[in-house]
Amino acid sequence: MYEIKKQIFLNLTKNQKSALCNYLRALMKKSQPQSVEDVWEKFVEDEKYYLELNCSRFEFLSEIIEDETFKSDTIKYLYECKKYYDYKEKQKPIIEANKAFEKKKREFLREVKMSKESPTKKQLYYYERLCKKYGLEKKELSSKLEARDEIDRIIKEHDTSNLYQTELQEEE
Repeated sequence: MYEIKKQIFLNLTKNQKSALCNYLRALMKKSQPQSVEDVWEKFVEDEKYYLELNCSRFEFLSEIIEDETFKSDTIKYLYECKKYYDYKEKQKPIIEANKAFEKKKREFLREVKMSKESPTKKQLYYYERLCKKYGLEKKELSSKLEARDEIDRIIKEHDTSNLYQTELQEEE
């Protein structure tokens, strides 16, 4: 797509070309299922309408919108945009798989780091309070990971038992 930009709209200024290309790319992305010719026709129809109202973003198109080179350049660019978005759509499952893999890798590395660090004061305090509340025997916690897992285990164990007890009370 970037190579074709160098070959098209040679009579426009850098800013005009950039604005037009950005608009066409966004239009193609929004109209992805439609054909390039349909997008071209919609673009010309809209621009002619706005030019008649004197409120077009691309006033410079008034002289060249009917030009055959402008049409061919625009259609070339729209084809490139369509190819780009089709390719991007095909790559989506691979990108999603890579994201999921990277997320698992970060989680694993976070746990490795936690296993090497000593537990925080907050974790130790919270663990002591839970043990006291539920009458459990305290263990010696050696890492943040162990503290987190032990706290989670206690909470899950007692939340499920509390849930079970509340269900029994509701049935009675």
